[in-house]
Amino acid sequence: MGFKKVEDRYTPQEVYGWRVYAVSIVAATAAIMIGYDSAFIGTSISLASFKNEFGLAHKTTSQFSFISSNIVSTYQGGCFFGALLGYPLGTLYGRKIGLLVSALVFCVGSAIMCVASHKTGLGPIYAGRILAGFGIGAASNLTPLYISEISPPAIRGQLVGMYEIGWQIGGLVGFWINYGITQHIAASKKQWFIPFAVQLIPGGLFAIGIPLVIKESPRWLITRGRREDAIQNLCWIRNLDASDPYIIEELNSIDVQVEHDRTAVGAGFWAPFKQVFGQWHLLKRLLICTSLFMWQNGTGINAINYYSPTIFKSIGITGTSSSLLTTGVFGVIKTIGALIWAFIIIDKYGRRPILIIGAAGGAVGMYVIAGYIKIAQPQLHPTTTLPSGGIAAMAFFYIWTIFYAVSWNGTPWVVCSEVFPGSVRTVTQMLASASNWLWNFVISRATPYMFTSMGYGVYLFFASMMVISIPYLIFFLPETKNIPLEEMDRLFAPGVNVWNANKIVMAELQRERGLEPHAAPPAIKTTATAQYVEDAEDVEKASV
Repeated sequence: MGFKKVEDRYTPQEVYGWRVYAVSIVAATAAIMIGYDSAFIGTSISLASFKNEFGLAHKTTSQFSFISSNIVSTYQGGCFFGALLGYPLGTLYGRKIGLLVSALVFCVGSAIMCVASHKTGLGPIYAGRILAGFGIGAASNLTPLYISEISPPAIRGQLVGMYEIGWQIGGLVGFWINYGITQHIAASKKQWFIPFAVQLIPGGLFAIGIPLVIKESPRWLITRGRREDAIQNLCWIRNLDASDPYIIEELNSIDVQVEHDRTAVGAGFWAPFKQVFGQWHLLKRLLICTSLFMWQNGTGINAINYYSPTIFKSIGITGTSSSLLTTGVFGVIKTIGALIWAFIIIDKYGRRPILIIGAAGGAVGMYVIAGYIKIAQPQLHPTTTLPSGGIAAMAFFYIWTIFYAVSWNGTPWVVCSEVFPGSVRTVTQMLASASNWLWNFVISRATPYMFTSMGYGVYLFFASMMVISIPYLIFFLPETKNIPLEEMDRLFAPGVNVWNANKIVMAELQRERGLEPHAAPPAIKTTATAQYVEDAEDVEKASV
């Protein structure tokens, strides 16, 4: 946060005050639910008390792999469909109502899971995880969208990064809770029940915080014709008066973009779908952005999140406590990395470079681990203490964690939340979120079987996926940092080189808005009149 902000125009310091951070933090509480749910389940179902409660202790390895993948993947299935349902919620009823509904649905699903016992079997856990997944999926769609819409461009990456920080805080608790429980609570129903019940804490806090703190997105209010409400909310979030030139210019930009979107896309629920899938330049952009989640899952992150005991056992770590402790350390490193990423890296160094560096560094770590398992075969020589080679493999695992945490952890969410016009952003964010959960589902289903059949090849697979992602990023993804949402189309315009698109567009914006030393001052309109909108459209049409 000590770095100089790169602004597209003069910005009063009040804009960077506590209010915009407060609403972003409350919105990002949704990610605490997501992170906790993703982290606690793998270690919980590996507890002997859980296995005894539901009659899983005497299952064969293949049988338990099948059941555990079902428990994990029902959540991802619910998330996938919840992400799709986030579109009508956010479009018809607003971002605030959509987030509130997602929180309440998650709480209901979490409560259902707590009903499970040896008498009911796993049915309530399956049903509850599907329902909780619906809430999580909708929240994962709407939260980055909402934060990106209320963020000033210079700190948008940092604020959307709050979502990733929330995810890591939830994950940290989820990774450590089972270690603490196994150390202090004897094997019993209480031992596995507590982690399931704790889900209700972040869900309840999120549901309470929304009506108290969250302000509806001014951009959404403008699209619904509620201009006065939009001005009121924007002034509160920016901590400025309605007559301030910054507010006037921002409203002008939103007005022009909304009017242009209506003209270009049309009205109606399905109009954005027709626009995205009917325009090659938007469809291409969608494919580039949604594929980032394929590459993200290709790093191996969700195999580790959901099946960390299996991962560490393959390296040679034995014993439930040792495995849970190692998982907890993994969670700590990820959380620290997420904080560094959000407050130092993302808006200073951008999106594209850190993804490339993260992939390169992470691949080295995975290749080293694969080599160790191939040569030492720790699964065939179990020991109570790790040999020197095993210690080195764990060191490279944590090196992989560092590279991942400061790059791929949250950057795909930032990119997908910011690169599309407002007219289609709800649809594209829905599809981006659905893509994330689709690849989560694939990994959660495949991981147990991959370890059974591939052994060290699993690590070779993840390492190779990271290597392949590098040329993809170099040739297809432009840098998006500091570009206003309303100007993102310029980055993807025909003839703009992907390598230096950001520098070209930022130079144009600074020249147009009078930030260059000898540039003429910008002509700021006092209101977004119909004639101003019409003139802006004529200029745009003439430039096409």
